[in-house]
Amino acid sequence: MVGHRDRIVIRAMTQDDLSAIGRLMDQLGYTIENDVLLGRFEGLSGAPDHLALVADISGNVVGFVHAHVRNALEKPLEVVTQSLAVDDRHRRRGIGRTLMASVETWARDRGVASVSLGTLTSRHDAHAF
Repeated sequence: MVGHRDRIVIRAMTQDDLSAIGRLMDQLGYTIENDVLLGRFEGLSGAPDHLALVADISGNVVGFVHAHVRNALEKPLEVVTQSLAVDDRHRRRGIGRTLMASVETWARDRGVASVSLGTLTSRHDAHAF
């Protein structure tokens, strides 16, 4: 649990974080083999139009976000929050909000005025977020 003295550090996702990312995805119902997750991470890591961050507390990954810039013919450029997860033991403590604020800053720094975040209709807690 995040206490008053625990500091949330938002930092770039690394390959070393992938086992924790896999556990967080499992909590959302997405089971992804480690080698598949590694391949996907390698495909977006370092790409200038992708952002992959983790929320770290005392060396433990407790959340992550992946966002990317999307071009479209029918609407202006936007940043899509592809995935956002916070460990269920650490929810409702501002971690998701902090990750989204980082995405919004990243979008603003690129001159993108719109950030979207979608979720499944069955995730009622996510809708409230």
